[in-house]
Amino acid sequence: MKLPFAESFKIKMVESIRRSTREEREQWLKEANYNLFSLKSDHVFIDLLTDSGTGAMSDKQWSAMMLGDESYAGARSYFNMKSALKNILGFDYFLPTHQGRAAENVLFSVLIKEGHVVPGNSHFDTTKGHIEFRKAKAIDCTIDEAKETELEHPFKGNLDLTKLEAVLSTYPKEQIPMIIVTVTCNTSGGQPVSMENMKAVRALADKYGIPVCYDSARFAENAYFIKTREDGYADKTIKEIVLEMYSYADMATMSSKKDAIVNMGGFIAMKDQELWNQASTFNIMYEGYVTYGGMSGRDMNALAQGLDEGTEFDYLETRIKQVEYLGSKLEEYGIPFQKPVGGHAIFVDARKILPHIPKEEFQAQTLGCELYLEAGIRGVEIGAILADRDPETRENRYPELELLRLALPRRTYTNNHMDVIAAALKNVYDRRDEIKNGYKIVEEAPIMRHFTVKLDRI
Repeated sequence: MKLPFAESFKIKMVESIRRSTREEREQWLKEANYNLFSLKSDHVFIDLLTDSGTGAMSDKQWSAMMLGDESYAGARSYFNMKSALKNILGFDYFLPTHQGRAAENVLFSVLIKEGHVVPGNSHFDTTKGHIEFRKAKAIDCTIDEAKETELEHPFKGNLDLTKLEAVLSTYPKEQIPMIIVTVTCNTSGGQPVSMENMKAVRALADKYGIPVCYDSARFAENAYFIKTREDGYADKTIKEIVLEMYSYADMATMSSKKDAIVNMGGFIAMKDQELWNQASTFNIMYEGYVTYGGMSGRDMNALAQGLDEGTEFDYLETRIKQVEYLGSKLEEYGIPFQKPVGGHAIFVDARKILPHIPKEEFQAQTLGCELYLEAGIRGVEIGAILADRDPETRENRYPELELLRLALPRRTYTNNHMDVIAAALKNVYDRRDEIKNGYKIVEEAPIMRHFTVKLDRI
């Protein structure tokens, strides 16, 4: 008899969570202005808002924290992190930052100016926000297959090379500071980029003299999909695949709260010392000294250990199989979501579930609120609210995908929790025709509004 799959870890510590009543959740959601970000965590039963900083660290990571060197300059922990980045990504130069958007802020302060254009594959919210804040423009070059949620395609995160070359050939290279490759591509459903596509992007970048930057939050999950889906990589280790991936990049930013499995931390890595020199000035102004950059020594130690653990196949297989398990339950219940299953989350197709709700009433946000009311499960809208307003016309942008993201924290929930999530979503799906109205915005920030937006029921 073939043995069933089992997790590659055992549980050492637990944290209690509480079930609430429907009446409580209705009151809490109203007090939060129908913004799931504004809920207290104690009012959430299963929290799928994000996989960023919400995972469970290992015994080795906790041990590494106890050895953290908190020296302001030149700490051992900095050199531990430097060594890990060199060994795993192959970069000689790096700057620690307190998280991914801080890395973007520092790097983009050097490279992105007003009037620039930045092509890439479905830039995520903070990336696009940092670009548009500098009065530059993010141009999405993701393949069209990513917009068809029912279509099975192994690498929906790929850049469309024709679209990309159209951008590179239209604008002078002085106006294009970088090409951003997001691995995995969060906005399109946690979908991976193939190695073949990375090589082709590198070739185009060389042809036009443009540097390539990897948004690396989930790079290890991307490597797992290359190993399991792309010809020629089945016998390579995750670490070998990662080194090849980054051989095609000039620089990288990372929110280490994802694939390095830490609660806080990030970095900028680069191959060019002059870029490091320029970025260092902004790192000192915005983050801290160049050898700590907003991070404690203990967090740098945990990050270095997490990078090593996060690029092991057994860990990645356990992590992604849980996402696949949730996907299989939703498939069984007939609930539409972005296929194939992504690396860190299930992206439920709210437009197909609530087609009768006008797009102006925010279908994915409506679905997210209904799921919370059903069972205290918190997801996040990846749709029109997150897409924000056009910076020039100030009109709402309505993306082609209107998704509710259910992001699974690493090593945190069991498959029993996945069963609860699936059952709750099925209950909402079964009564979808009873959901008559969505929401309207009553107050919003001028940029990256989804974090703090206030809504009201229509």
